[in-house]
Amino acid sequence: MEITTTILIWAFGIAFILGVVASKTNFCTMGAVSDWVNIGDTGRMRAWVFAIGLAILGVMGLTVSGLSDFSLVASNDTANPPYLTSNFAWPRNLIGGLMFGVGMTLGAGCGNKTLLRMGSGNIKSIVVFLTMGLMAYFMIFTNFSYDYFISWMEPAFIDLTLRDIEDQGIGSLIAYIVGSDPAMTTSIVAAFIGGIFVIWAFLSTDFRGEFDNVLAGFVLAAVVVAAWWVTTGTLGQSLLEEAEMMDERPYAIGAQSLTFVQPSGHFLRWIETGFSSTMLTFALVAGFGVVAGSFLYSILTKNFRVEWFANFKDFVFHIIGGVLMGIGGVLAMGCTIGQAVTGASTLAMGSFLTFFAIVLGSALTMKIQFYRMVYEEEASFIKALVASLADLKLLPNALRKLDKV
Repeated sequence: MEITTTILIWAFGIAFILGVVASKTNFCTMGAVSDWVNIGDTGRMRAWVFAIGLAILGVMGLTVSGLSDFSLVASNDTANPPYLTSNFAWPRNLIGGLMFGVGMTLGAGCGNKTLLRMGSGNIKSIVVFLTMGLMAYFMIFTNFSYDYFISWMEPAFIDLTLRDIEDQGIGSLIAYIVGSDPAMTTSIVAAFIGGIFVIWAFLSTDFRGEFDNVLAGFVLAAVVVAAWWVTTGTLGQSLLEEAEMMDERPYAIGAQSLTFVQPSGHFLRWIETGFSSTMLTFALVAGFGVVAGSFLYSILTKNFRVEWFANFKDFVFHIIGGVLMGIGGVLAMGCTIGQAVTGASTLAMGSFLTFFAIVLGSALTMKIQFYRMVYEEEASFIKALVASLADLKLLPNALRKLDKV
């Protein structure tokens, strides 16, 4: 139990730092998409990509130095979730990511932003958190996920072991194609992709001209890498060995880093089990850490504000957002941070697909809302959707029925 406690203290401390810094810098992945779609400012989007690039380089450093064992991330028995599993469940990544992207837009923020707002007094976010948690609970702890999603998606999953590919990491795929050593190839690919992402971020004054963007991206990458070090290094490996001899294995232990949909489902399960210590998971305690960090920052800066719904429509949108985030986040095996930073840092193909789907779902939702606001009754959902897809260069411009705005 001493190892478990130490790991949970690390989880809280790491997430607490994120809560403070994300509050200070106003880091928000939905905001990043909104800035890009609505005003063409890529500063916060580049901060997000900067964090991904640094996290990739950080994980490469942990692997090369021998400080962590990332083979743990490929197995259901030793990872939570197994980002590098050889079973490439691309429909989960794509559909779950789209659902999450739509949900975070309707709910005014992703899982991490919801926790940040809870810490600063936003009661709307508590409602979103509980709604998201209820759906995450059903997805994780009942047959809901399999009955309604996995059962019909599973036939499309790709078992990479049938082609002798070790895992779904981009490095492993390239190694298979060119016939090189997977470990060496993964390091080279990580250095290349991570470096390209970091360089791309600094190419724009939208990013480098705003210190908060640089700080947010750096700290997000640092805490993700730190969490990986804790759970895949000596501490995490020792806990897995110790768990084999426990009468009651703690829930959801194993190789993992930060993710912010699981905590909501784990929170309800923790209550249901009478606050059992076995349900004090890494994800749940990290969630507490983010809320605590945000709360402290909002108190110190006198930004703590109680906020309620503007009207019934606002309430409904937030509820729908929570539902979609709870289902989509678990289905995609992660959120804007859980997949698009934590998962992407391992170079898992599913994580990059989820990242793309989340951005697409969020961008489309914003554009559809904008077209329907500008054109009012003239803009049916289908017309607004087609115009939005045309704006994003995903459909020919000739198909649009609404002039571009």
